[in-house]
Amino acid sequence: MTQPTLEFFFDCSSPWSYMAFTRIQPLAEQYGLPIQWRPILVGGVFNEVNPAIYQQREGALNNPAYRERMMKDMGDWAALCGIEIAWPNFHPGSSVKAMRGCFVAEESDKLVPYTERCFASYWGQGRNFAETEVLRDIVRAVSLDEATFFDKIAQPEYKQKLRDNTDELVRRGGYGSPTLFLDGDDMYFGNDRLPVLEAALVRKLGAA
Repeated sequence: MTQPTLEFFFDCSSPWSYMAFTRIQPLAEQYGLPIQWRPILVGGVFNEVNPAIYQQREGALNNPAYRERMMKDMGDWAALCGIEIAWPNFHPGSSVKAMRGCFVAEESDKLVPYTERCFASYWGQGRNFAETEVLRDIVRAVSLDEATFFDKIAQPEYKQKLRDNTDELVRRGGYGSPTLFLDGDDMYFGNDRLPVLEAALVRKLGAA
């Protein structure tokens, strides 16, 4: 039997990606699937496929009723996922350096703890990882070499890695974060699609 593949495209500046990040790991473990982590820059995706989203979101968030419902929804999901979510006053912040750092962390087999720290810093503690000292604290917390980390995220190679993943997601029809692919072309967008993805996975495994 050929093992299904599972890809997870994500940006740590997305709260829904944080929730999906916590939920996809036990799901993948349950079915014995490795996760292919694919860091992206979600702003780059929006700029390419839906630049109007910024104005739409600003208008929606300025609507008190919408904002109240959205915050409740986020709080309910966060409680289900066992994480803390608070809307940072700097959001949307730049995630460029943090997301380049995912590739550096992956080289030391620390992508998951690094990413978890990035999410928790931004969404749980309200600390902006666009700031060097905040990112430095994350790097130290997962025992990555600071000098190597900051040197690499400034190099063209790592900038290109992030661009390539972002461009690839757009080419494959993606339009936001998180986006997951099962077996290459079966796409699922959003934290709330994980049960649907799991049902598709069960069908695939049952048919094998």
